[in-house]
Amino acid sequence: METALHTYRAHCRWSGSTGRGYQHYRREHTATADPAQDRLVLSADPAFLGRPDHLNPEQLLVMAASSCQLLSFLAVAARAGVAVLAYDDDAEGVMPDRGHPVSITHITLRPRIVVAAGPTVEQIHHLVEVAHRHCYIANSLRTEVDVAPQIEFATP
Repeated sequence: METALHTYRAHCRWSGSTGRGYQHYRREHTATADPAQDRLVLSADPAFLGRPDHLNPEQLLVMAASSCQLLSFLAVAARAGVAVLAYDDDAEGVMPDRGHPVSITHITLRPRIVVAAGPTVEQIHHLVEVAHRHCYIANSLRTEVDVAPQIEFATP
């Protein structure tokens, strides 16, 4: 049996000049990924002279971890016959400004998950753990990713 190879490509574009030094060049750039039609305007974190009104790479990394966990959980829950009605995550990544290289050292996902009556809280926690083990992004990172769900059951 042949293993599938999934390939993901992205394109980032910037133009300008760094000739006047670190303090003076634009950090805004665009990112696309064919065949998606979306075009993101990105910048650096404001701490690194970027614009706060644009997403930055650090935020994208945290978003990717959050989105992957969400999609993994929905897949695991659907396969288990659990009716998930809502999933709302407040994710956070921390990057201490110490040591070299500087890196995001921890990501915490705090999904609020609403499910229909039927399964137990323990069963949902188990599905969250299974989803985390299957999350492609979390499996690709060197940083630790914790998932601390809040589970609610919808009333009939």
